[in-house]
Amino acid sequence: MYPSRNIIENAVNSRDHTTLVAAVKAAGLVDTLSGPGPFTVFAPTNDAFAKLPAGTVDTLLQPANLGTLQSILTYHVVAGRVTAADLLKLIKAGGGTARLTTVQGGQLTASVMNGVVMLTDAKGGVAHVTQADVMQSNGVIHVTDAVSLPG
Repeated sequence: MYPSRNIIENAVNSRDHTTLVAAVKAAGLVDTLSGPGPFTVFAPTNDAFAKLPAGTVDTLLQPANLGTLQSILTYHVVAGRVTAADLLKLIKAGGGTARLTTVQGGQLTASVMNGVVMLTDAKGGVAHVTQADVMQSNGVIHVTDAVSLPG
């Protein structure tokens, strides 16, 4: 990934994010995430999507489920550029947790355990940040090992 490219330009070249890219395209969010931002994206890997129950991804990619897919994807996006250092400061200021309001309107709760940033979603699922601060021209990507689900 190149910091001079935007989130979409970099994501399409990541072999670990082909499912995410397919979902973003199906949801009609390419133009939004190619825009000026800045955005912070918690980007689940292909392996993260594979952890969902069998058939979930195929079902979400169907046109009839566009609203649900858009809701899930925008739940992984926070307005602004939130670096790992920023996130750690927010967690410390919050006494061990930080609530992040997503573009979808829901909240992710960030915390740290054993030096790893964790995101707890509205359903109680936990995603770990496996790679932080992948800088983009219009924001930052933090790679996660699970798909976060809104309430």
